Amino acid sequence: MPKIRGVLETSLYVSDLERSRTFYTQLFHFSVMLEDGRFCALDVCGRQVLLLFRKEATGALRTEGGLIPPHGADGGSLHVAFAIGQDDLDPWERRLARDHVEIESRVQWPRGGKSLYFRDPDGHLIELASPGLWPIY
Repeated sequence: MPKIRGVLETSLYVSDLERSRTFYTQLFHFSVMLEDGRFCALDVCGRQVLLLFRKEATGALRTEGGLIPPHGADGGSLHVAFAIGQDDLDPWERRLARDHVEIESRVQWPRGGKSLYFRDPDGHLIELASPGLWPIY
């Protein structure tokens, strides 16, 4: 059986690409790997890619290497969780307060992990999760 090596990309669909790029690069210090008027690819810890797509700009795209099929998301907000260290919870709370990002919820998980939930400028639910959330984390 061929193996999967992990999740490479996660996509969020945003109304204002520049505003969202600024939010993620300033708050998390994610660096921009590639961008144009349609999307922005952010480096997440040198292991994953967070793709920010301008809403309504994800129709089929012909590239030199082939066709990327259309994609997108409709309806409510999407959710993405970023892993943090156990000792980073309090510093993240202080950073979010400093940057005027309102924490919507705090959760203590049965396995000992803790999560902070807040919204990005498009209302997507962002989670910062410490170890002890899942059996694998």
